[in-house]
Formats: sequence, C-alpha cells, structure tokens
Amino acid sequence: MNILVINAGSSSLKYQLIEMNGEKVVAKGNCERIGIDGKISHSAFDGRKFEEDCPFATHTEAFEKVVYALTESPAAVISGMSEINAVGHRIVQGAEVFNKTTAITDDIIRKIDELKELAPVHNHAHALALWACKKVIPESVPQAAVFDTAFHQTIPDYAFIYGMPYECYGKYNVRKYGFHGTSHRFVTMSLAQRMGRDIKDLKIVSCHLGNGSSITAVYGGKSVDTSMGFTPLDGVLMGTRSGAVDPSAVTYIQKKLGLSPAETDDYLNKKSGLLGIGGFSDNREITAAAEKGDRRAMLATAILRYGIKKYIGAYTAAMGGLDAVIFTGGIGENAVDIRRDVCLDMEFFGIEFDVEKNANTRGSFEKITKDGSRAEVWVVPTDEELLIARDTKELFGL
Repeated sequence: MNILVINAGSSSLKYQLIEMNGEKVVAKGNCERIGIDGKISHSAFDGRKFEEDCPFATHTEAFEKVVYALTESPAAVISGMSEINAVGHRIVQGAEVFNKTTAITDDIIRKIDELKELAPVHNHAHALALWACKKVIPESVPQAAVFDTAFHQTIPDYAFIYGMPYECYGKYNVRKYGFHGTSHRFVTMSLAQRMGRDIKDLKIVSCHLGNGSSITAVYGGKSVDTSMGFTPLDGVLMGTRSGAVDPSAVTYIQKKLGLSPAETDDYLNKKSGLLGIGGFSDNREITAAAEKGDRRAMLATAILRYGIKKYIGAYTAAMGGLDAVIFTGGIGENAVDIRRDVCLDMEFFGIEFDVEKNANTRGSFEKITKDGSRAEVWVVPTDEELLIARDTKELFGL
C-alpha cells in the first residue's frame, strides 16, 4: 500500500511516497522555485536520482512533474498513479475550524484558503496545491488534510487567550494556535510506546528545535500549552525569528526605524533571532563562532539555552509534574551541547542527566538520563511525513 505525502509551500512542493506495509520511504523529492524558473530533485529508495531544471508556472505543472518522476523518470518507482492508494497533505493552519485529519473536498479546500489571513505564507499555497493535486491525481484516489494546529486544539482557553480586549478573539480570531503539532504528536506517541507506558499517564515536555522551534506541554497525550502562538514567531529564540518580545518594544523600534507593518514583520521573522544577535542563523555556525570566543555568538546561544530551560520549568509547573523531556528536530536531535546545557542542574525536577550518553547520541532514539532517573530525557527523531501517512491510512480505513 502506497501513500503519497505532500508538503506544499508558496514556491515549493516536497513529497514522499511511503510504502505502508513496512512504513518505508520508496521515493522522495522537491519541486523548487514554482512560479519562477523551477527545478525538481527526486531520489528513489535504491539510490537512483532524477534531477531536472524545468519551468513550473503553477503547482499544477509541479505535480505533473512529480507524477513523471514517480512513474516514468530514470528513478521511477511505480508504473502508474493507480498504485497510489491515498494522498496526505500537510496543512499549517486549521484554526478552530479543523481539529482533526479531514478528507479533502472542494468545500474543504475553500475553507483552508479562507484561513490564509491567519497564515498568509502557507494556507493559500496549500489551497493552490490542493486544487492542482485534484487536477493531476485520479479522482478515485482519496486525499486527506493533516493540520499542524489540530494537536493544539486541546489547549484550554485560559492558556490560549491573550490579555487583549476579548473582541480580538471573538471578532478577529486572535489567539494562540501553536504549530509543529504533527511533530509533537509523533514523538510523544513514539516515546510512550518505547517506555512501555500509557500516554494518558505521562507528563511530557516536547522540545522541537530547528530553524523554527517550539516547546509543548503534553499531559495525558494532549497538548495543554505550547510556546508558538498566533504565528510561529512566538516562543524561544530561533534561527531568524525573535521569539517572545514585549509588544511595546516592537512598536518602539517600529517608530525608531520608520518601519511599515510588513517591514516590521520581516524584521522580526527574517532578521532577528540567532542571526540578529550572533550573526548566523544556522546553529552549527553560531556554535562554532561561540567556541572561538565571539561574544555576540556566545550571547545568542545563552539566550536560546535559557529560553528552553525556562519553558521546561514553566510547563512542568503547569502540568504539576514531569515524567519526560523530549528533544527532536534538527537541533534537538543533534546539538549535544544544547541538550547538556539545558538539562544539567535540573535534579530538582528529577532529571539525572548522563553527560556521556548525551555526547554519543546524534539523530538516534536514545535515553540520555541515568538509569533510575525519576524524570527521563530522550532524543526522539521526528517523522511528520510518516504520521501524515498513518493518519491518512486510518481516515480512509486502508
């Protein structure tokens, strides 16, 4: 059984074809620069590759090239689209409209597009990709939408409402939505299974750390709070995003620099974070600079570590205890120094950190606390595409 997983952006279309009987990736690729000049990079499970520069005027042309790559290219893995049983789409923003994986219809696509004001970079692109996919994929193949925000719809109102006039929420839908929900759901479920525990009995802080980072309190398998808010800008320091900032500091700088709202958005999302403070957006580069004594790079890394530790403490208090901390995402799975600096000196939470285990763990599913530690710390590789495929399979009873 094959499920095609799609992750569409405004000018890109990433995909994976997953064979569900063994849950193995058969092929994966990316269509880049849609609407500009275009390029596809495709690789099969056996190492064969197909790359081509080709114009993608719209997502429809990109999907047509994906079909070619899968079925006819030198790296083809299936003989025809009839071998695809279903398609699962990652959708960033479902707001309060969608709280679970949903079968795609024309009406559902329109509703996703209507939410574009809440996620202008993503949702309209998702809608364009969905319309394109309906043109290219046979109508007999069912398609599902899996929403990043759905997992966070269990957050209570006292944790998602901002201290602004209530009409901001009631009329304009301004609230904490949270993101990376698919990743947080995958890693917490995986950890409960590995621990041999019922997830309903666990209090977990899940740290998805990458160029974009979010930390989520998961109590009994449900999200009860998360660091990202109305947009993915909130929370801890990120590659180019500021994280949480006093709103008055934003309006002050806006006036000082003469920035428009759009320019302010760009300033906070693309010119801040590790880049704005330390000069590099990539954690590996900022860490290398800090190790050479660059004071601003050292400051940037300290801010990030402090922010992560603070959220773990806050969410432990919110849940009334802690059973496990998860590190996932590109930084979470590989940055041994960040995990060490965050988790040392947290014995008061029951964390007995194992420095040696941590130093030898990169990208693998491992416990990095000592045996007998009351609260455990784990590195859990995430796989959002696999969870999307599993959701799609379950939705359609395949």
